[in-house]
Amino acid sequence: MTGWTWEYDGYEPADERLRESLCTLGNGYFATRGALPECAADDVHYPGTYVAGCYNRLTSEVAGRSVENEDMVNVPNWLPLRFRVDEGPWLTPDTATVLDHRMVLYLASGMLERRTRYGLGEGRTLMVRQQRFVHMADPHLASLRTEFRAEGFVGRLEVEAALDGGVTNAGVPRYRDLDGRHLIHVHTGTAAPDTVWLRCRTRTSDIRIGMAARVTADAPVSAHRELPYAIQRLTLDLTPGSTVIVDKTVALHTSRDPAISDPLSAAVDRVGRAPGFDELLESHLTAWDQLWRRADLDVAGEAGRILRLHLFHVLQTLSPHTADLDVGVPARGLHGEAYRGHVFWDELFVLPYLNLHFPGVSRALLRYRHRRLEQACTAAREAGRRGAMYPWQSGSDGREETQQLHLNPRSGRWLPDHSHLQHHVGSAIAYNVWQYCEASGDMEFLHAKGAEMLLQIARFWADSAVWDDHLGRHRIRGVVGPDEYHEAYPGARTPGLDDNAYTNVTAAWVLARTLELLESLPEPRRRELVERTGLDGGELEQWEDVSRTLHVPFHSGVISQFEGYGDLVELDWEGYRARYGDIRRLDRILEAEGDSVNRYQASKQADVLMLGYLFSPAELQDIFGRLGLRLDPDTWRRTVDHYLRRTSHGSTLSGLVHGWVLARARRAEAWKYCQEALQGDIADVQGGTTGEGIHLGAMAGTLDLVQRGLTGLETRDGALWLDPVPLPELSSYGFDLRYQGHWGVRLRLEHGLLEVAVPASDASSIDVRLPNRAVCLQPGETGRLVLAD
Repeated sequence: MTGWTWEYDGYEPADERLRESLCTLGNGYFATRGALPECAADDVHYPGTYVAGCYNRLTSEVAGRSVENEDMVNVPNWLPLRFRVDEGPWLTPDTATVLDHRMVLYLASGMLERRTRYGLGEGRTLMVRQQRFVHMADPHLASLRTEFRAEGFVGRLEVEAALDGGVTNAGVPRYRDLDGRHLIHVHTGTAAPDTVWLRCRTRTSDIRIGMAARVTADAPVSAHRELPYAIQRLTLDLTPGSTVIVDKTVALHTSRDPAISDPLSAAVDRVGRAPGFDELLESHLTAWDQLWRRADLDVAGEAGRILRLHLFHVLQTLSPHTADLDVGVPARGLHGEAYRGHVFWDELFVLPYLNLHFPGVSRALLRYRHRRLEQACTAAREAGRRGAMYPWQSGSDGREETQQLHLNPRSGRWLPDHSHLQHHVGSAIAYNVWQYCEASGDMEFLHAKGAEMLLQIARFWADSAVWDDHLGRHRIRGVVGPDEYHEAYPGARTPGLDDNAYTNVTAAWVLARTLELLESLPEPRRRELVERTGLDGGELEQWEDVSRTLHVPFHSGVISQFEGYGDLVELDWEGYRARYGDIRRLDRILEAEGDSVNRYQASKQADVLMLGYLFSPAELQDIFGRLGLRLDPDTWRRTVDHYLRRTSHGSTLSGLVHGWVLARARRAEAWKYCQEALQGDIADVQGGTTGEGIHLGAMAGTLDLVQRGLTGLETRDGALWLDPVPLPELSSYGFDLRYQGHWGVRLRLEHGLLEVAVPASDASSIDVRLPNRAVCLQPGETGRLVLAD
């Protein structure tokens, strides 16, 4: 690992899946895993390619039940390029002698390079060097250059390049009992002497896919049709010390693309117009240069290098091209098939970063939610509720995609999945709308689509709340919180918990913010919204009442995760660690023992403490104050300590949230959790899951930890609020951001000095507010502020 490269030396079959995920290349439209082109999918390699928003739904028979799942589709594989010498066996690192092997991911240029030296016996070696990129300027193109050099022999090299339409979704072992055959009607053909094509479609969503490949070399290229492949073959003469080059350029389109007649024609035309490898690379490098200028973080040391890798993968999944697509935030990026490519609440950890660098991308991701508002309202009606009930897992059309069953690999049992009860995802969407508009100043979106979403989410919470005469408060029953371990009370026949604190507090925030927004809307727009939704004064009075009376349970002087949490049994944490070592997935361990995590005071990840991630201490105190409750610093400190001791960190988001909360509280142990968040994917701390796809929320969250967590940066009331906290291990950092029309506002913190530089423009001034002062910076000015100890 260097500042701008990510390198792997040696060939280690056991590490290939992890390397493939972390060496994935993409451009926001599609991405391809970093698999070796000569290797087919097997237990070691998995060369997947995924197009953002390309889903298909299949039904499988599992545990005696018909189970329907929608998956992000593994589209035809464009990578295949195999080779052999003098009609010998095809060379792969699994079947031939590997003398040297090295993979280098160049972050600055979005390029993956591999160098492998194959031993052929009798002093003969073949050096293979490949460079590939998924084009960041033209989102439909990718290119692969392969260089061969013989050492110690003269021979004939046979090269076979292909497009493979026989791929399936088989990248996650837990899903292998499910049908993964998403592609049908595979056809291939020849468009030109050097160009072949492949077309197919998805089985039920009927998305048509067109792919075309052009192969160029100093030798004739012949095309062959061997379904499900489109094959190109050529033969090259090898002489010692001389290099021969084969270039493969590919275009990919689907029927979801705008401004095309059909995907196959578009792909053939595009690859035909595409320039050669070197010229393509030049425009690709320019696009990446522009991205890095807008987004790069300046953080020293190992933390900075990891953060740059995280940023690289965020930009490959959610690039400026995303602004033109109808897609959400896939929890595992475009890097693999875990979570089936679904959209969860991870945008809660992603959009705050994007808001201050690529607000157009944030807006597009929020429009994905708005387009599915009608479906969310339909789901609420079917559940007997008003408003919008957004799904915990979303895919193509916004229906609930959460699986009905999930497999415990420890016990081999398929178990009911009740995570669809995580209705707090609606609050996350409302929070993202508000944060985006505060950062961007996009009042048009807030007053139009944003207001429509906020209103229906608030309506859902108000209608979900029931009055309890005994408590004298409203309650929200039958939900699941962010923890996910707890889905029911011990021994209960029905799933769901009452008064999850995170759910209730965020619901109260949504109601209060929506009332505030409705009050501030221009009268003509407010009238339109009232007429369209049937909103009346009585409903607004109800929202006001619920926003002030939602129940937040406490026990032993701390906030309870949910009503009755304090009555659960304490777990023998040390005993379980001694028996199992890694107990991150404590739920699976206990189920395999015939027990249930529902019985214990044990959390998978931050639940109550998520409140300290979303809200500053002052804002959280205000929310509790509105509820008629007092949340003083001592109560919050006790609450943090209570859950720190009772969390197994079975999610990559857990270390991030705990690190954030502890850093804001100026706690010495903050760095331990920040490190876990940084190491989450590169060290595969969750035990093999990164090979199935990166954890996009955790990666983006570490970027935001520096951007907002350590700086205390808030965008509210038309000002930039800053309250930096000391973290000795990250005491010096800087970054640019885009704020309400200002491009490239530079923040730099070093040795107790905060520097804010506003670039010259015709925009208005920026109000910068710290706890003990406020400054107004005009465009072209730089403020240097000494921070209090």
